[in-house]
Amino acid sequence: MDAAPVVGIIMGSTSDWPTLEHAARTLRDFGVAWEAEVVSAHRTPGKLVTYSQSASARGLKCIIAGAGGAAHLPGMTAAMTELPVLGVPVQSKTLNGVDSLLSIVQMPAGIPTATFAIGKAGAINAALFAIAMLATENPALAEKLRAFRQNQTDTVTAAELPPLD
Repeated sequence: MDAAPVVGIIMGSTSDWPTLEHAARTLRDFGVAWEAEVVSAHRTPGKLVTYSQSASARGLKCIIAGAGGAAHLPGMTAAMTELPVLGVPVQSKTLNGVDSLLSIVQMPAGIPTATFAIGKAGAINAALFAIAMLATENPALAEKLRAFRQNQTDTVTAAELPPLD
């Protein structure tokens, strides 16, 4: 995709990519330009500051931030940018991602961070949420989103349950 990215996808480590790649694929499938980087709140705090504070000037409209464990990345990003931050809890080994979810969803008043489901579903929904935000100012993208949702409706409507044996 040659267009300048409008959605940033950041994660605390490369081990988070198997979750966040679902956000990237969803954005790609809708034709939304994105960028992805490893930006650790704990190991590269300077990079986090630079990334967050320059995001708007670089043309980003929102940031999807995925993190596991202590999951400080989404909240710290939200504290340093005026852009919407969409937090994706990554499934952790210790508490299966519940620790990540609670870390992201418990932001104090005044530093909002949207929080999605743990893992793949959360990554996909964060991308769809970003697409919905962008679609408010992009009629072509709004049409793609409408068609996507209609396809989901049609698939469920056409579904048939197997007969009992």
